[in-house]
Amino acid sequence: MSSIPTPQQGPPPTPENIFNGLNAFQRTAALKTAIELDLFTAIAAEAESGGSAGATAAAVARRVGAAERGVRILCDFLMVSGYLTKDGAGGAYRLAPDVAAFLDRRSPAYMGGAVEFLASPHLTGAFEELTAAVRKGGTAQAEGGSVAPENPMWVRFANAMAPLMRFPAGQLADVVDVPADRPVRVLDIAAGHGLFGLAFAQKHSDVRVVAQDWPAVLEVARGNARAAGVADDRYELLPGSAFDVDFGTGYDLVLLTNFLHHFDPPTNEALLRKVHAALADGGRAVTLEFVPDESRTSPPGAVAFGLIMLATTPAGDAYTFGELEGMFARAGFSRSELHALPMGINQAVVSHK
Repeated sequence: MSSIPTPQQGPPPTPENIFNGLNAFQRTAALKTAIELDLFTAIAAEAESGGSAGATAAAVARRVGAAERGVRILCDFLMVSGYLTKDGAGGAYRLAPDVAAFLDRRSPAYMGGAVEFLASPHLTGAFEELTAAVRKGGTAQAEGGSVAPENPMWVRFANAMAPLMRFPAGQLADVVDVPADRPVRVLDIAAGHGLFGLAFAQKHSDVRVVAQDWPAVLEVARGNARAAGVADDRYELLPGSAFDVDFGTGYDLVLLTNFLHHFDPPTNEALLRKVHAALADGGRAVTLEFVPDESRTSPPGAVAFGLIMLATTPAGDAYTFGELEGMFARAGFSRSELHALPMGINQAVVSHK
């Protein structure tokens, strides 16, 4: 009878990590269901209400209008997954600190709306075809996946991801200085929700932003600009494909936030030559990306992001700084600098004309 091979040192191997991977879809479904029921807000409100029993399954079920048995089983799963804690004696639930910060709807940092994009059929469907994508070396989805012209998923993205992007947008505006003694022109390529360009406009009253994206997506950005108090005369829309529209010239900054990873290096370099031509002398391109180290071993989130590009794009990738630096150099930029942001897994690349 054969035995399980064991390493020379350390405990014997177990299949736990394999089972966790195969069952990971259950965790996604449970978290999505909890957000759709507004379960976390109900637990927090019930815990704060002062009732003697606290946020028990029965009390939470009444708040969310669901069956007690269903709520109990879901909450227990969320508890062992680290999203909740549970009073063993009374059976009352409480939110883990990160869940309290980001998934209680009353929190100013609430990000539950991101489920509308991150767990959308477009993304989950792409991963159902991952084997075909690996064999092909690019998405198995029809018509180019996420980079298909005017893909409606980007309207969903702009609406769902805006709350999650407010903080990194503010960080980027803090990292990149702008001239303080004259009007500043900013081109926001593939603006989406528009928050990155708007962060510069809100921080600097002399900044004028031109937001480029598909027409339907720009309507989301326009709404966010008005909500942010950025007047129409400081926020211009440029509809169309970034590869086809005329950017104009004389920009001090061009923002390329989470865009280059969708395309292969030659496609990016063609775009970057357009960006270089659009910049004024001394202008800079500001890129925000998931940047793995040169060995592609860390940080884990940046390395793993490459799999999303494999599943959803024909030729996109998570590029190292060396790869990005090379693309900008071949497009005519004099130098590029890597800037770590204080929080999050994105990094900024500032490239000088």
